[in-house]
Amino acid sequence: MKINYCVSPNTKEYDVMKDRPYHECGVFGIYGHDDSVALTALGLHALQHRGQEAAGIVSYDRKHFHAERRMGLVSDTFTKSSVLGRLKGDSAIGHVRYSTTGGTLLRNVQPLFADLALGGFAIAHNGNLTNALTLRRDLVKEGAIFQSTSDTETILQLVAKSIRAKPIDRVIESLSQIDGAYALAILTNDMLLGVRDPFGIRPLVLGELDGKYILASETCAFDIIGAKFIREIENGEIIVITDDDIKSIKPFQKLVPRPCIFEYIYFSRPDSYLGGLSIYECRKSFGQQLAKESPIDADYVIPVPDSGVPSAIGFAEVAQIPFELGIIRNHYVGRTFIEPQQAIRALSVKLKHNVNKALVHGKKIILVDDSIVRGTTSTKIIEMLREAGATEVHMRITSPPIKYPDFYGIDTPVQEQLLSANHSSQEICDFLNADSISFLSIDGLYKAMGYAEGRDANNPVFTDHCFTGDYPTKLLDKESKEEFSQLSLLSNLD
Repeated sequence: MKINYCVSPNTKEYDVMKDRPYHECGVFGIYGHDDSVALTALGLHALQHRGQEAAGIVSYDRKHFHAERRMGLVSDTFTKSSVLGRLKGDSAIGHVRYSTTGGTLLRNVQPLFADLALGGFAIAHNGNLTNALTLRRDLVKEGAIFQSTSDTETILQLVAKSIRAKPIDRVIESLSQIDGAYALAILTNDMLLGVRDPFGIRPLVLGELDGKYILASETCAFDIIGAKFIREIENGEIIVITDDDIKSIKPFQKLVPRPCIFEYIYFSRPDSYLGGLSIYECRKSFGQQLAKESPIDADYVIPVPDSGVPSAIGFAEVAQIPFELGIIRNHYVGRTFIEPQQAIRALSVKLKHNVNKALVHGKKIILVDDSIVRGTTSTKIIEMLREAGATEVHMRITSPPIKYPDFYGIDTPVQEQLLSANHSSQEICDFLNADSISFLSIDGLYKAMGYAEGRDANNPVFTDHCFTGDYPTKLLDKESKEEFSQLSLLSNLD
């Protein structure tokens, strides 16, 4: 089996907006379509918000696999005919990445590929495994050779080690050994697999275009290519797509689904649908509920763009206070950029946001955002509003306080660095230099999503561990002092 790789040099970058939860990645896959490569590139464009450090595509032309994996945005690489022309075939999977395990290294860019005894095997993973370090140590002791520091390679190594005859049986055996969150797109010589973990923590949806089936992290990826949304992949389900048909396998223990509630709060694009709900309408409802819980008199309701916009619209509707764009976002600055000097780093927030001074001067402002992690960005934005002449700034957050770290693919700090885990609301208000601050209650969050009685602690319908500490899976690697980024002995491979 032959694979043709083309990779680019790594660029050391600094994240200018580290003060918010970041998602790890998004996946896309299509089987048997003549335009598979171009459609995958377009799908990744639609999923760019899920990962902006790197992107990759692996295609298959029924003889060979071809791969392009690059650092940077999809548009940096996958709009060039010279690149897309090297990706041949009628089937492909793609991936956009924001690293949470493994670090920002080119060798960690997905899809990962291996030439196995059963044929070619490419895998794209959204999520995070919670026992990958433990499994990796055992695999290395048994002779496995790892080429990356990504937890995803653990799945690939388990598949390679399996002695089952059929690829699908190898995948099932391998996944039965892992814990954590995963939504997978897997491409082999004769099939495309879509897999969702037993709790359905990370999203995965099924679509159709020209009679061919498509997998994606969100429905917005179907809209850009004109594909029809069929349904969500269920928790613990494996979708097997071949030339002959499509079938569903449910080989794991049946569990009550626990999708990540942060998909509704922040990660998913507003024009996507998840769990039968419009993400945009959910976020408006969060703002409406918060306005009922924490009313305050002011001149304007202003969102922190762009994620705070739907919630601010909902807040303004209930509060009957005008909604205005008091902060203007520069959309031409990505989440990462080169910072040669510390002085430039201090201006990172202003590179993305600027206050509409004529609007806010002499006014009382309600500032609406979706979450607070460390509070550093919120502090700078409030400072900018005061410098522009705002007389009062009242912070309203359309999620409960984040008090616990995530282990399922959200890049949150350790608990000691989470502002709400270590400080009272008044202390946070003082730290931000706000006139007041209120968070949406956990019951209010659920009520805004249609659960009239709020959160049922005995039967939670989402994984909301960042707010409650209620983790749905085992966290075997949690106590390990070793990081994935420390696993490689070769520091300059990339």
